[in-house]
This record gives sequence, structure tokens and C-alpha cells, in this order.
Amino acid sequence: MTDLSTTGDTIPTNDLRNWKPREIRPAGATGADGIRERLAALGDFGELLARAKAVVFRGFAVAEQDVATVSALLLPNRLGYMHGTSPRTQLGGNLYTSTEYPPHMTIAMHNELSYSHHWPERLFFYCATTPGSGGATPVVDGGLWMESLDAEVREAFAAGIRYTQNLHDGFGLGRSWRETFETDDRKTVEAFLESGTFDWNWTPDGGLRMISPIRPATYTHPITGTAVWFNQADHFHPAALGDETARELAQILPREELPQSVTFADGSPIPDAYILHIHDRGLEMAVDVDWQQGDLMVIDNVAVGHGRRPFTGDRRVLVAMSD
Repeated sequence: MTDLSTTGDTIPTNDLRNWKPREIRPAGATGADGIRERLAALGDFGELLARAKAVVFRGFAVAEQDVATVSALLLPNRLGYMHGTSPRTQLGGNLYTSTEYPPHMTIAMHNELSYSHHWPERLFFYCATTPGSGGATPVVDGGLWMESLDAEVREAFAAGIRYTQNLHDGFGLGRSWRETFETDDRKTVEAFLESGTFDWNWTPDGGLRMISPIRPATYTHPITGTAVWFNQADHFHPAALGDETARELAQILPREELPQSVTFADGSPIPDAYILHIHDRGLEMAVDVDWQQGDLMVIDNVAVGHGRRPFTGDRRVLVAMSD
């Protein structure tokens, strides 16, 4: 197998390497009124976001009680976290904590719900509590991420991938199907799975096993026409797991019994070296967005991947999603 750490046969263009989020600061008022004022001056925010890919609002000192008002200005329709894999808490009105992974862990780059058949077009982030140190949200241009990958890897993923999930009924490893689908109603879950043409079955112990149809590893942005890296193979593969217990679990259980796993479209295993290459290049190409209380960011979830750097202190970032 090729040593992907040394090939370097893909060099991203300078334009992509120079990309960073658009930053907007107050022109007068702050808070929700200041955001409204700046948006009125900027025109169609959807067009701005399509061009910028990510927009950060700095210095507006938005209070947490005004988050619902501000998100309504920036998100057309807040969505629930249906089929989500990240541990997070719903705070009401489809507003969530961004993630509850331990603070020492790095969360690798990904596009939210790219493993599913329905994903949000926009993500909204709000910093409620400034981290003690670290805790940036890295964002990566999906076109840059794809161009940074070695040709061998891009070619291997060209036919697509399949995801498998084993969701327990309330007690077991990983997430339950109730947490994943935010419901106790099996019929609601079944309707979702049928709409996504999953291969699925309820297990004798009340759990749910589901295998996705072939998902593409890349996607063409519907507005810009740009091809981007758009999958979560590294998040579903044990090679990139940042938790020692999870890695040990992957060595004990067969792949098909893990809470989540991924293969190439034909069912063959994805080499560890490919997964680590994808994981590392995404983080390497990312731009860190540091947080201060009251900051906001909106990203185009197809154009841009995101993650989280490790932190200390009481970092609290909230997230909402929109179609």
C-alpha cells in the first residue's frame, strides 16, 4: 500500500488555500438589532453565504436569550437533529448544544449528516461561553479538502461507500435508536428509513440495524457547481477514533457488530491509511474560528466542513440547522 504521508501528488490551488470565512462586525448597534441592521445593509444573506461559504459575526455581543431571534434572521427553517450521531442536548426549538464529546478530544472535519439522505444546508453556531483555552471550530473548504487528497484515495472512493449502524434500544454501546431519531415511535423511524432506501431490520433485543444504500463520497454544490469532499467515512471507521476505549472495542467486535462502521460500495474494507490521510488532510487544511461570548457563525454545510479543537474551561457553543 502506498505511504500516503509522503506521496503529496495533489497540490491545492492558491485560491483555495487562501480561503477564509467572511467576517462581519457592527456598523452601529449590537445585539440582535445590530445583526438585523447589518443584514439589511448586506442584502440577500443566502447569496452572501453562497459566495463566502462561511460568515462570522464578531463583536455583536448577542445575549443567549436573543439567540432564537437572531437565528430566525439567518436560518430559513430550523430542523431537528434527525439521524444524528453526535451526543448533544436539545435546548428547545431545535436549538442544541454543539457536541458533548470530552473536551480533550479533537472532532475531525465533517459535513453535518452527510452520511444520511437528508442533510441541512446551513449550520448556525453561537458562543454562549468563551472557552478557557483552545476550543476553536475549524472550518475547511470542501473543494480544498478534496484537492488536498492524494489521487489514489480519491479514485478508491469514486464508486461511493456504505454506512452501517447498530442502534440499541436504550442499553448498550453507542447511541440508541430513540436518541438517534429523537422519537419513541417506530413508525416514524421506519418512514425515515424507507424514504432513504436503507436496508434495515429491528433486532430481537429491540435494537435497530441499518445499512445505507451507496452514498457518494463527493457532492456537487447545487448553487456554485463546485465538487466537494462530502462524506463521513473517517468518522465511521475505527482507524480515526480518538477514544482508546472505542479503538479497543473495534479490535474485539466484528466490524458488522460495531455501533457504526463503513465500507467501500462493494462491501470491501477501507484501508486504515486512507482514513487517516482523509482525517489528517481535513484538519491540516482547516481555518480555525476562535470564539468569544456572543459571536455567531453560519456555514454552508455542503461547501464547508467543520470540527472542534480540544479545549479547557467551560466552552459552551450552541448549534441550529436549517434547510
